[in-house]
Amino acid sequence: MNSRFFNLYSHHFARVAVAIPRCRIADPAFNVEQTIGLARQAAEGGAALVAFPELGLSAYTCDDLFHQRALLDACLDALGAVTEASKSLPLAMIVGLPLRVNHQLYNCAAVIANGRVLGVVPKSFLPNYGEFYESRQFSAAECAAVDQIDLFGETVPFGPNLVFEVANLPLLRFHVEICEDVWVPVPPSSFAAMAGATVLVNLSASNVVVGKSGYRHQLVSQQSARCLAAYLYTSAGRGESTTDMAWDGQSLIYEKGDLLAESERFSDESHIIFADVDLDRLSAERMRATTFAQSVRRHADEVSKFRVVSFPLELPLERTLPLDRSVERFPYVPADRARRDERCTEVYNIQVQALIQRLSSSGIEKVVIGVSGGLDSTHALLVCARAMDRLGLPRTNILAYTMPGFATSERTLKQARDLMEVVGCSAQEIDIRPSCIQMLKDLGHPYVEGKAKYDITFENVQAGERTNHLFRLANFQNAIVIGTGDLSELALGWCTYGVGDHMSHYNVNASVPKTLISYLVRWVAETGAVVAGGKEVLLNILGTEISPELVPGGDKDGKPAQSTQSTIGPYELQDFNLYYTLRYGFRPSKVAFLAYSAWADRAQGRWPDIEGERNEYDLGAIKRNLSIFLFRFFKTSQFKRSCVPNGPKVGNGGSLSPRGDWRAPSDSEATVWLDDLANIPD
Repeated sequence: MNSRFFNLYSHHFARVAVAIPRCRIADPAFNVEQTIGLARQAAEGGAALVAFPELGLSAYTCDDLFHQRALLDACLDALGAVTEASKSLPLAMIVGLPLRVNHQLYNCAAVIANGRVLGVVPKSFLPNYGEFYESRQFSAAECAAVDQIDLFGETVPFGPNLVFEVANLPLLRFHVEICEDVWVPVPPSSFAAMAGATVLVNLSASNVVVGKSGYRHQLVSQQSARCLAAYLYTSAGRGESTTDMAWDGQSLIYEKGDLLAESERFSDESHIIFADVDLDRLSAERMRATTFAQSVRRHADEVSKFRVVSFPLELPLERTLPLDRSVERFPYVPADRARRDERCTEVYNIQVQALIQRLSSSGIEKVVIGVSGGLDSTHALLVCARAMDRLGLPRTNILAYTMPGFATSERTLKQARDLMEVVGCSAQEIDIRPSCIQMLKDLGHPYVEGKAKYDITFENVQAGERTNHLFRLANFQNAIVIGTGDLSELALGWCTYGVGDHMSHYNVNASVPKTLISYLVRWVAETGAVVAGGKEVLLNILGTEISPELVPGGDKDGKPAQSTQSTIGPYELQDFNLYYTLRYGFRPSKVAFLAYSAWADRAQGRWPDIEGERNEYDLGAIKRNLSIFLFRFFKTSQFKRSCVPNGPKVGNGGSLSPRGDWRAPSDSEATVWLDDLANIPD
């Protein structure tokens, strides 16, 4: 894959297009010229599939002209011209036309590739209400007595139950339905998705009235979400008759409920929209959602009616074809401010509600928490404060302890003190160094003899002493210990087994990644939620180097001797790696391709509109940090995740609880994931 790494097709994406040609009523020669021109644009853009509007070769608004043989023959000639043009176009085209079959007329979609008509799909549901009278001209698909027809000297599959598969891109399986077919209670595309179609295409004309645009969005979004599929929706534009209706040419491309592309409405010119559909994502979603397979079983009679038409395409694999799709740098944090505020509010409410339930069910009214002056404990303390407010209990029921050790800086100690003051909790300070010295003496550790041996034991003694104090304090005060360790640390194994961030009675941060915690704390600072007058304190914490502060030796400016991210990599990259590995199970090479698309150029793409450093990473850095992630995630850290405390799941990015989203053996190998790194250029 090395030479093809920068090509989206190598990573199970497919570029698809929807064309909105300007048309002329009952002028197939003009319409076919527009169609072929847009098809060429689609091919030049690297698309594997392009869809055109309903009855596009004739125009939709021909009314009783559809019963004129001259028009029908001209449409058949136009289909032949498109088929001939397809010989030199490396993509599949779907065009709409009226077609006679056994003395009946059908509103059809023809699928064309490689100089052949691969299949013809007639419309299933004919609207005969309001401004539509299609039953006057056409027969519905169920009226057909044949399942194949002769076209241009070839036998062609005919019927609504066809799924088209690109043989050399097998995840690209598409189904075609026509306009009204998706507006009914159970669209044909629902069964097609269960029959394996990942891309659903609707050839529509769809006139416009006030409010219809928003309803189309809802309709297409929900159908793509329910079917775990991409959905391409076409509409007719300029040129259709305005005798009684108007046309806006609104075309949409959705993927599992997410809008990828939308056409310009009311355009005077022919135009085209593109989107890169993640077929791998759709496949992973269906594999994960076992109820999808149960639906297939329940509707086996309908699903079994589908026929698969397989054909190859000359995909543009040998050219650089970067991803033309928005990839969020922070998949756990929306870039849009309104969505981010909504996300932060909801995350806090989930965590607070979960803690309230745990305290209420156990009959306990106090919590114990260790406050370090860093991000994680800050966020956990804010959650505790809101929970006490909701329970009608004083914030002094939060028993907060800061516990300086051998490497605690004056900066973080001051931040811990300031934070506890603005929150209004019970604030106490315990110097753990004497008890650590006693433990080190008992161990015979060289440090007690004055030697600067700062090994893992030296670090873990401090983590253990803090945890020991917190649990005994909780026993003594009839309270529970609140955990502060986050999802990112669990993923990378960046915690000491059984103590420190690993262990508590209840961990409110268990499924919250570091990047999201950073934005949650910033959100509280900006909005004044939870604490009033604490903005400066919170911003100081956000500006602090992330460090366990367990090894002495920081510089005079307060920079600690240990930097977490210099060891395990930048959290913004590792959270990106975690999301796509945990949520979708993507291969490392695809994760790297997505990371490169998101992070290679700081000037491209959206950033959250807040202050902060804007980094970029070249492919070498992405590969290097992904290697760290894969080794730690798959090889060395599962035994820690197999016994974590209870804690609420907050997002669809997943959690690492052994009782929930992630159940894995503690002694597995990372070989297959590390081997796939070879597919990533250096």
